[in-house]
Amino acid sequence: MDGATARATSEHLALEPAVAATLRERLPDVAAATVAAVTAEVPSYAGAFTGDLGATITGAVQVALGGFLKLATRTAGSDPGTPLTPALEAAYDLGRGEARSGRSMDALQAAYRIGARVAWREMSAAAAGAGMPAGTMARFAELVFAYIDELSASSVAGHTDELATSGRVRERYLERLAQLLLAGADEGTVMSAAARAGWQPPATLTAVLLPEGQVHALVPALPAGSVLARQDLPGVSDDDDLVLLLVPDLGGRRRTRLLRMLAGRDAVVGPARPWLEVAASYARVRRTREITTIRGVVDTDEHLAEIVLGADAEALADLRTRVLAPLAGVRASSRERLAETLRSWLLHQGRRDDVAADLFVHAQTVRYRMGQVRELYGDALDDPRTVLELTLALGLTPQAGAAG
Repeated sequence: MDGATARATSEHLALEPAVAATLRERLPDVAAATVAAVTAEVPSYAGAFTGDLGATITGAVQVALGGFLKLATRTAGSDPGTPLTPALEAAYDLGRGEARSGRSMDALQAAYRIGARVAWREMSAAAAGAGMPAGTMARFAELVFAYIDELSASSVAGHTDELATSGRVRERYLERLAQLLLAGADEGTVMSAAARAGWQPPATLTAVLLPEGQVHALVPALPAGSVLARQDLPGVSDDDDLVLLLVPDLGGRRRTRLLRMLAGRDAVVGPARPWLEVAASYARVRRTREITTIRGVVDTDEHLAEIVLGADAEALADLRTRVLAPLAGVRASSRERLAETLRSWLLHQGRRDDVAADLFVHAQTVRYRMGQVRELYGDALDDPRTVLELTLALGLTPQAGAAG
């Protein structure tokens, strides 16, 4: 704030030398009365005469009153900004200090209201005793309250700026913490980063990967201590426009609630892991995103089989080619039906009626097709290893080996 209102008001105020001298003499008493009233009437400042807070309040009040008196007694033609600058700077710093202490502006604004009342009461009494005319007294009152408004506005600006600055700094610290966790840094390094960020480690962390455009409305509802990482995500291109959430202690009902919150978003939710091992949760999320075509919310805990089989797509393709080789000589249309029937037979453990219901065919059709399959595979269908490999090759994707 530049104090324009207070400066303009002071231009129309002319204090007699005797009045100015009386006010200057009374200044220490006015400061003491103001401090006493603030510490007595504002609960946040109770007991503030001891410690750093008391010294800060007292110093700010003395600077403010000194600036006011200089402004009120400045001579015509002098620079009006000179007496205001130190007081406005002190008020700005006071606002920043309140933000750093974790307090809102409510207490400080209450202090300004009380300070204005007490300062006016004390100074008006002193001015009247020194013979200030009634007309001058009105302008004097106007200057007191305009000046307090300027100080209050300067403190609000300091408070706002400090919150913005500290928020950005903490965000950078949290980004760094996320990078260290994903890189598997040693515990000492990670703990130091957590302390710098003012972050309390939880028992577990869960990785959640989703598009950046979908995260803003979600963040306010996340559990306290959640970490948002936007940059340098391992295995993710910046062009993908993805962000990573590391969500603390997401087990049981909390996980269910988060999944509901994510409804309508394209999110992949990893498993909960001890917080120092959250890189494993992120790795699961990243692999799942690479292999799945599912849209919407993907809970990796519900897709473990797909994740296991998709971990090495080339190996799975080789397995399918090898174990389905006996079907290769059958014409394409028959090969597709036999592979489909073999898959259902494996998953239903050979229960013919269940296979027929699954495929919407007659049980005799199942018997006929499986007879053809047995002719192709022979005794291999009784080999547990072959059954395992066929289950892996066909179990998750219908007709996966039909076109071989």
